[in-house]
Amino acid sequence: MSAVKKILIVDDEEDITNLTEKFLQLEKYETITCNNGYDALDIVEEKHDDIALILLDIMLPGMNGYEILTEIKARYPKILVVLFSVKNFFEDIQKGKELGADGYLVKAISGNEIIAYVKNILKKKNN
Repeated sequence: MSAVKKILIVDDEEDITNLTEKFLQLEKYETITCNNGYDALDIVEEKHDDIALILLDIMLPGMNGYEILTEIKARYPKILVVLFSVKNFFEDIQKGKELGADGYLVKAISGNEIIAYVKNILKKKNN
């Protein structure tokens, strides 16, 4: 198991993935990216000991984020999963909480806000 924990970014929008990854890498986080749920589950299966946090889009091809969240939480409940979506209706946020999401970020935020959120949730996990 490596000492540095990784953040998995799962999003089918390449621009969002690339920007989020760059922001996190500027803060020295190691990242892994993929653009669909099936790849995300494969990555988590292979690297679950190394992954501290998953930023997970809801609207993905194949499996949606809620389905992926359910699978990950059933197998690896200690991995933090934050839904990362443009969907910001109360029902979407509530459904994420009910399925075990550790947080919810609406994509219309700045890179600095993403970094602050990630630092805060990882700090809480380590306490």
